Amino acid sequence: MTEATVKKSDAEWREELSDLAYQVTRKHGTERAFTHDDFPKSAGRFTCTCCGAPLFDQAHKFDSGTGWPSFWAPKDGAEVGTSEDRKFFMKRTEVHCARCAAHLGHVFPDGPEPTGLRYCINGVALEFEPEE
Repeated sequence: MTEATVKKSDAEWREELSDLAYQVTRKHGTERAFTHDDFPKSAGRFTCTCCGAPLFDQAHKFDSGTGWPSFWAPKDGAEVGTSEDRKFFMKRTEVHCARCAAHLGHVFPDGPEPTGLRYCINGVALEFEPEE
């Protein structure tokens, strides 16, 4: 994982984030499927709930049927990083915000073209900014 440029103490993150956002983004948790608003269908971008970094574009979003927002690629130039996750006796690829190290979700090789990838992201880790 690359070195995060936004660094805060655990106490600062706890104060700034909701309990669920803190558990997901700072403690590598997962929100339950189908429990978070799947966001508007209008044009816009999705930013990191912790630091505001632009991460995903509405144009890359698709309905995966999994219960989490899914994208076939990060936004062009997005500060999205990956690392190996071996929790729960599985080998997965974790997706995180490279700017603040927030856990976002995981990426899987079962998405649509043109990438064949599915970035399965916790909704609580994202904020939607409509296009102006």
